[in-house]
Amino acid sequence: MTQHEHEHESRREHEAGQQRGAAVGIAALGGRRSDVLIVGAGPTGLVLACDLARRGVRALVVERSAELFPGSRGKGIQPRTLEVFHDLGILEEIMKWGGHAPIGMTWQGGTRAGEYRMFDGAESTEDAPYTGPWILPQWRTQRILLDRLRELGGDVVFGVELTGLTQDAEAVTATLIPTEGGSPVTVRAGYAVAADGGRSTVRRLVGIKMTGERVDPAPMLVADVVIPTLDRENWHIFPPAADGTGFAALCPLPHSREFQFVAQPAPVGNEIAAEDVRALVAAFTHIPAEEVTEVRWASDFTVNAALADRFRDGRVFLAGDAAHIHSPAGGQGLNTSVQDAYNLGWKLAAVLRDGAPEALLDTYEEERLPNAAAMLGLSTRIHRGEERRGAATRQLGLDQRDSSLTCETRTGLAEDALTAGDRAPDGNRDGVRLFDLYRGPHFTLLAVDTPMPDRLPPLPGLRTAQIGPYKAYGRGLYLVRPDGYIAWAGSATDPVEASADDLHAWAAHVA
Repeated sequence: MTQHEHEHESRREHEAGQQRGAAVGIAALGGRRSDVLIVGAGPTGLVLACDLARRGVRALVVERSAELFPGSRGKGIQPRTLEVFHDLGILEEIMKWGGHAPIGMTWQGGTRAGEYRMFDGAESTEDAPYTGPWILPQWRTQRILLDRLRELGGDVVFGVELTGLTQDAEAVTATLIPTEGGSPVTVRAGYAVAADGGRSTVRRLVGIKMTGERVDPAPMLVADVVIPTLDRENWHIFPPAADGTGFAALCPLPHSREFQFVAQPAPVGNEIAAEDVRALVAAFTHIPAEEVTEVRWASDFTVNAALADRFRDGRVFLAGDAAHIHSPAGGQGLNTSVQDAYNLGWKLAAVLRDGAPEALLDTYEEERLPNAAAMLGLSTRIHRGEERRGAATRQLGLDQRDSSLTCETRTGLAEDALTAGDRAPDGNRDGVRLFDLYRGPHFTLLAVDTPMPDRLPPLPGLRTAQIGPYKAYGRGLYLVRPDGYIAWAGSATDPVEASADDLHAWAAHVA
């Protein structure tokens, strides 16, 4: 069996598994009570479901479509997202099936005009091992996440549409109906999460508005195509014609025969036929239509930027595209969505399983809305050519310094010092890899070149470690949250017991 045949076989097997899961799941939904209802099985919903499953939280994941999203759309995985995937236990598969972004190659009149660096380069370092972006078609990312969810004992119910949602002081009540016909069923859950995309039904049902703008008036098309005559060494770029119209690009997708084709402008409003895609390839590039041997998926869209006015309504949370819609130019949409889910997962589990105060859930919007707004602005500036795809796109510099959960007790820090609210860097010290220490559903107290307090904060599953000097941290005590941000930092020069008292006071936020 060739690699191409094996790929098609594995897709068929996977889709059959999805359909079996849907057939079993819908019959058993009526009257069901879950901890969390997740509407949508895209990257956002699947990351959240995996994070909750490993914490022992029962999530019901429903997806309107009969199968996972079939296209490559969100193909660029940024370094911060790779760190999340390491924590979730899927990084090996992500790296196996993905690849580095190819060097861009511009074309003029059917001739190679020169290389073009799509992204500012970055070297792997001890504290930031992943450089990215890592290219992986979105359908593959979702498949890896679904496999991981099933390993953790969870699943997705496909072919089920949400038609009603209400809430009371105890739970949400959702009305679900099979998309292929059948009787509606009612389910109850402690909380609901909208992971159902830019046209979110959940967002509409709870009445949350979005504020935004049209980034570009010209509609775009994205498609997965097979062009055997085109080399796969470059990301092929076809600049606009002399009149400023007709941009296109063809990016090879790793471990496949496919390219992701992007074209602008594109016709919108009608069903996209394979011949339409072939015609656009021929119009915007030097490649004849007949050399496009397959069109496996296609979608058109208008480039908008929009942000939900709120990320929470009582027991209902918005995440991913339901909360923010990006231009694809910056490669931030999927990555920002993953960060939403990663922020929300540990907080829901802390409230549902560990008795944390419900006020902890208020910090989801407090932390994620400004970060999403920042990434939204970045995507728009990159689309308009106002900013390069540089360090900000890697999302390693995002922080929670202004969060009510963050406590920095030290004074007189250098301007570039690691501070409470920052991402906790990786490192290998004294036989310990820090990301492996942090990996899992727990807090970690790290003592760097300083003693560990005798009295530890009452945090469920707390891990502790003591290492020698490490410049990336500086001397001190660092309490690392389950999502890899530093929640609390204490001075090594203060009495250790004073730090212990302060840590105990901070723990009241989450225990």
